[in-house]
Amino acid sequence: MSSAPLPSSLSTSLASTATMRALVAERSRIQRILDFEVALARAQAALGVVPALATDKIAEAARAERYDPAALGADGAAGSPVAALLSALTAEVARIDPEAARVVGFGASEQDALDTALTLELREAIDLLTTDLNRAIDGFTQLAGRHRRTAAVGRVGLQQALPISFGLKVAGYAAALSRSRERLRRLRKEALVLQFGGVAGTLAAFGENGLKVSERLAALLDLALPEAPCHGHSDRVAEVAAAFAILTGTCGKIARDVALLGQTEIAEAADTVGQSGGAPTGKRRLATAAAAISAATIAPGLLAAIVAGQMQEHEGGVGGAQAQWQAFPPLLLVTASALGAVADIAQRLDVDAERMRDNLDHTQGLVMAEAVTTALAAKIGREQAARLIDEAGRKALAEKRHLSIILGEDPRVTAAMTPGELARVFELLSYQGVAQTFLDRIVGSLSRSARRL
Repeated sequence: MSSAPLPSSLSTSLASTATMRALVAERSRIQRILDFEVALARAQAALGVVPALATDKIAEAARAERYDPAALGADGAAGSPVAALLSALTAEVARIDPEAARVVGFGASEQDALDTALTLELREAIDLLTTDLNRAIDGFTQLAGRHRRTAAVGRVGLQQALPISFGLKVAGYAAALSRSRERLRRLRKEALVLQFGGVAGTLAAFGENGLKVSERLAALLDLALPEAPCHGHSDRVAEVAAAFAILTGTCGKIARDVALLGQTEIAEAADTVGQSGGAPTGKRRLATAAAAISAATIAPGLLAAIVAGQMQEHEGGVGGAQAQWQAFPPLLLVTASALGAVADIAQRLDVDAERMRDNLDHTQGLVMAEAVTTALAAKIGREQAARLIDEAGRKALAEKRHLSIILGEDPRVTAAMTPGELARVFELLSYQGVAQTFLDRIVGSLSRSARRL
């Protein structure tokens, strides 16, 4: 029973966390299908649909270690990862009690087992991801507090734009991760529901007891019961997949920023991995960021496969659900990989505030050109101020002298601004609008979100 759309020798090499690897391991996936079958038998027994004694026999046989994933996967004729397992389960129950074997999977379709097992998997995955989300958000929130007054270069198109608060930058990372946490929390409640409809979504095998069995089964699995079975519709799990891909993309953005900040020529921040044994190489410092960027590159393709799997024909499709079943494990692996890497970065990012200040001076003060233009425009008009600053900026770069010095020598400027006024304009955090307010608003929102956990 393949758990990924890649050969196992390749899929197992996908970087991820140990806990997520265990979650999507073949035996774990087998066990979740078996858990559905046991819960189904117990729900039916509670309502007298099947003999109560049969449930213990089914539960006894429904242990994943009894089944060989390779042997199950070799049965390709079944066309479904569930069919071979149910056949093996029935045979195992029959060895114990032939009568109990007759009611294995009674009234449920293979898709019911497949979809509900996937739902149980996604619920566990969200819980695992939430742990690392909390770690990453907490780490960046603490960095934001420590560096709210640290001036850094704000870059647009990879060019210097304006000074910003580095604290606001990392608070933005925490905010984006928090939105993913909220998204996953909502989907855990709203999208992860029981799929149980029988062959065509009507539970016809149960007669008038169909809804009662559904309610009992949902309670046993601790899943929400939808208004009706979702046969042929997989929009709920596709939305969860999109949330995973969005989270992975957010992690990739953060990791790419950190990688760029860690370039030798920039050197404003770096992952401190490996420093205990001496200074790490630049390559080693970027390894964590590289893991997140790699994962974020892979995730969109996996999401595309899951979305494509929504095109299921009528009340039960041909291959769509199976494609989604195979695409989710690698998506979960790369999501956990990206998030785990970013959580590590958040906890150990080393920020060089002095280097940030040096880089702000790299363009001879032109990073403050907009601030000076704005201040001077109030004195002599915007058009004249813009021309004057453009001229002075060219001179500063050509002569490799700071813009403030060039302006301080210009009688047109000194006639309009005192030396003190000019100096204040060049204070790096004097021109940041409401950045500190934004930072406070983000931190406040993060605190409220944390209280809702």
